Amino acid sequence: MSARPLKLGIAGIGRAFSFMIPTFRDDPRVTIVAGFDPREEARSRFTQDFGAPAFASMEELCASDVDAIYIASPHQFHAPQVAMAAAHGKHALVEKPMALSLADCQAMIDVTRKAGVHLIVGHSHSFDAPIRKMAELVSSGAYGALRMITAMNFTDFLYRPRRPEELDTAQGGGAIYNQAPHQVEMIRLIAGGRVNSVRAMAGVWDADRPTEGAYNAFLTFENGVSATMTYSGYGHFDSDEWLDWTNELGLKKDPKNYGAARKAILASGNLVQETALKNARNYGGSAYTDLSEASARQHQTFGLMLVSCARGDLRAFGDGVRVYGDVAQEFLALAPPKIARSEVTDELVAAVFNNVAPLHSGEWSLATMEVCLALLQSAREGREIFMQHQVGRA
Repeated sequence: MSARPLKLGIAGIGRAFSFMIPTFRDDPRVTIVAGFDPREEARSRFTQDFGAPAFASMEELCASDVDAIYIASPHQFHAPQVAMAAAHGKHALVEKPMALSLADCQAMIDVTRKAGVHLIVGHSHSFDAPIRKMAELVSSGAYGALRMITAMNFTDFLYRPRRPEELDTAQGGGAIYNQAPHQVEMIRLIAGGRVNSVRAMAGVWDADRPTEGAYNAFLTFENGVSATMTYSGYGHFDSDEWLDWTNELGLKKDPKNYGAARKAILASGNLVQETALKNARNYGGSAYTDLSEASARQHQTFGLMLVSCARGDLRAFGDGVRVYGDVAQEFLALAPPKIARSEVTDELVAAVFNNVAPLHSGEWSLATMEVCLALLQSAREGREIFMQHQVGRA
């Protein structure tokens, strides 16, 4: 452990940051020392919660005394804000998706490399302990060669309150930009990283929400492994049912709340009112609910993740991994998380203080975005797309 905590700045004091609050606040290796957001209500709440300055410009944050900046701004700002952070000698932790184009992803890699600072992209669910355990078991060879991966998730993603740009694919809206990176990274981590090709179909099934809300994809890997990815955010079946009604954050869910997201959208009346609803629920808003006090009972999950090896199947749960062997089953339990998403801090602190190359580097994340963009291209063009920028797991 370093002699002092890492001084962290926050760019974009919004929804993504609210989920990371317990990770940063409860870990003695990190201290939040400054923030930036254009919304006055977010800055006011931030100063109240953390006793730290909150600036109205990214330039002021970059000029402040921070070691690294967590960039949780809207997607289109990731590339320019990473460039600004690097120009000030600050390391960058960037929310997914890394950027909206491979050119922007490469620019982020180039500018941080030139500045001699680290670039980490996360959180994605490939950080989660059950997924890492599955990758470890596959790498060990204990159950024979990896053959196939099946990932499925059904949520109400598309019916959570959205700003207009979040329903516009061209601006980074929809399930493929926002949810596919989770599944792609989990699958790549387990399968070794190097995707060969992608064939996909995507659904835009609601004219009032004209972006991809669902997809099916078939991935092949250079090592002969295949994977299928299914996602639907249309708010009907809920795959948390497969996980004993434990939600993505590792918290218990009440199935009686079925349809709550759609009901809230219908009650809002129109997109203007929906945007107001989202702003009210956002960090610092009048209806903001503090998520940071909810202690996870289990590790985070992202729907069904089933890995098939020659001599057994592995299935991820929030509290461990179930192994279905040739003649018997066993459950490999994982201790509950002491701090949610602490694996993100592990990579960030190791990179900043010990110059340890992160797993979720810019190069790794560009490869993930190549797959996600291929999903969109394949769905639109009706053909298999071959990869050119893949990297293996470190």
